[in-house]
Amino acid sequence: MGRFVARRLLGMLAVLFAISIIVFLIFNVIPNSDPAARIAGKNANPELIARVTADLGLDKPLPEQYVTMMRQIFTGELTSYASSQNVVEQIWKGLPATLSLCIGAAVIWMALALVFGYLSAVHAGKFTDRALTILSLVGISVPVFWLAAILLYYLSFKAQLFPTSSYVPLGRDPVDWAYHLILPWLTLAVLYVGFYSRVLRSNMLDVMNEDYVRTARAKGISERQVRMRHVLRNSMIPVVTLFGLDFGAVVGGGAILTETVFNLNGVGLYAGQAIGSLDLPPLMGVTIFGAFFIVLFNTLVDLAYAFLDPRIRLGEAAPS
Repeated sequence: MGRFVARRLLGMLAVLFAISIIVFLIFNVIPNSDPAARIAGKNANPELIARVTADLGLDKPLPEQYVTMMRQIFTGELTSYASSQNVVEQIWKGLPATLSLCIGAAVIWMALALVFGYLSAVHAGKFTDRALTILSLVGISVPVFWLAAILLYYLSFKAQLFPTSSYVPLGRDPVDWAYHLILPWLTLAVLYVGFYSRVLRSNMLDVMNEDYVRTARAKGISERQVRMRHVLRNSMIPVVTLFGLDFGAVVGGGAILTETVFNLNGVGLYAGQAIGSLDLPPLMGVTIFGAFFIVLFNTLVDLAYAFLDPRIRLGEAAPS
């Protein structure tokens, strides 16, 4: 297991290195124009452009430019020339709100998806399955910004049951923290609940026909234990894969619309504001930030695979 973990961590570092090179090429090389003028902002004067060139070493060979950019990103020196704000500080400042939003939404969508998917599989073809199928399709089809606007209008402005916006730090007041995030959590979770429940239902129906499930029933194990220990556990592997990909993507930028509509001062809102003002340094930092979380959670998915199915880690160790 130790060798398996080491290989996955080395693979994670290699992927992050490749992504950093791609990000550098996209922002500095591929547009085929003066990168200093783009990074300095829309209304930059010649003095500011010259300063950007000197700060980032844009008059030097490409390898030196890459090293300078990565050093500024990873040492926290990258600065937005349009707003004069430190990019890494702004990302760290918004990280608690983004993680609070994404983790809370993930707990909701996974919990509801497990319940809905399990019930749909157990009652396949019956009224419960059909009702949950309709709800799932509605959830998948509803645009995030529309659902957020509807929840805000009816539950915040009309009924005044929830606050309209802002983020309350967890350490200040846990109850108020959750109270301000209920609507954003539901908005972000609805899409994934429907999709995950359908995937789990399909997997469970396939696993129910496997030989080892029939063998477990033949041994006299109760139907409930067969479903929980054999069917549900083995059906979770594709769901874990999806969760790792989706959660990393949500933390890395998938929550931009939700944060913007609910005015949560997270990384997504920061990225959205940078896009609106064509401010490149924040976009560089947020892109690397998002890539890190996506790669991290993909690595965690591989480790979860090894836990759910020991054959995976055994197969990894077999060549040696």
